[in-house]
Amino acid sequence: MDIDQQTRRRSTKTGLTALDRDRACPGYTLYTTMNGPGDVYLLDLDGNTAHHWQMPHPPGLYGYLLPNGNLFYGGKVRDAGWDRFQAWKRFKGGVMMEVDWAGNRVWEYHDADHHHDARRTSSGGAIYLTVELIPPDLAAKVQGGNPITGENGMWADVIAEVDASGNRIWEWHAAEHLDPERDIITFNDSRDEWSHGNTVVPLGDDRVMFSFRNISTVGIIDKNSGDIVWRLGGEELAQQHDPSMLPNGNVLVYDNGSHSAHHPLPFSRVIEVDPMSNQVVWEYADSPAYNFFSPYISGARRLANCNTLITEGMFGRMFQVTPEGDVVWEYINPHYSVDEEGLLGNRVFRATHYLPEEISQLAVS
Repeated sequence: MDIDQQTRRRSTKTGLTALDRDRACPGYTLYTTMNGPGDVYLLDLDGNTAHHWQMPHPPGLYGYLLPNGNLFYGGKVRDAGWDRFQAWKRFKGGVMMEVDWAGNRVWEYHDADHHHDARRTSSGGAIYLTVELIPPDLAAKVQGGNPITGENGMWADVIAEVDASGNRIWEWHAAEHLDPERDIITFNDSRDEWSHGNTVVPLGDDRVMFSFRNISTVGIIDKNSGDIVWRLGGEELAQQHDPSMLPNGNVLVYDNGSHSAHHPLPFSRVIEVDPMSNQVVWEYADSPAYNFFSPYISGARRLANCNTLITEGMFGRMFQVTPEGDVVWEYINPHYSVDEEGLLGNRVFRATHYLPEEISQLAVS
């Protein structure tokens, strides 16, 4: 098929598609095309590129700005383990980098097992997701998944932390803390992976938040004991992404809605959950619900004016909604690239937002 004849590229508007200047949160939105060569764009409210980085690696899978205005970025490295299991090359990383406004390298660390997410830590290092092959006897006990898959073994997540010098100072092995009978792989997912982490977030009080898509679970780990001290699973979630802790102590999550146990029709929503009760206290969904759906990737972040920035990732759509659910800013990624499997897309793993005063490099004197 000629790439110009791809249905979505032919029929979808791109660039800025909505702006209510009075109700949109002012500032900038940062994103990169997930399967692009490494272009990172910082957009202003009008959809103009306020700054651009050309990174030396394709995204593995995104970047975000640090308080000093530098870019912290996960890159994808094609190495000897590129085909360790079928889906690995889609989301593997391999390198974490901090670069300044001009793209000069400030810090760099390589780990061939890194994937999806990494966060810079206050110590000058990073905490990030990796994987390990688990023992066959344990893999045999794990329930769920497509039974004709996983013939070459099962992988599970390890959360690793390194200091500024690259020394590993903490790690947590999902296989030691998950329950094979409770933490069941979604029925049609490959048994190559048990947990499939997509988010890791360092929290205060030596805690770490995670998201494991294949078992539709987000949770919080106590770093000292290794225990999962809070979790939310399939009673609310279906293959979710991008949980974040809000200032009020609630947790915001992009609930992808793929293969939900509660709804026959797939649709996505963004929910705010009170972790004391695990009750949903706020929700965004479209009407009809199936108008808003991304089966994979995606994210949501609460903004300073109480709007929420949502990334409907598979279709490159980034938009702000008010607490009432009104769309007041929308931008569709116009950059299409061919991915590792030869498929054309404008996918965005997740986007982040910054107030004007958070980016001193763009301050107007």
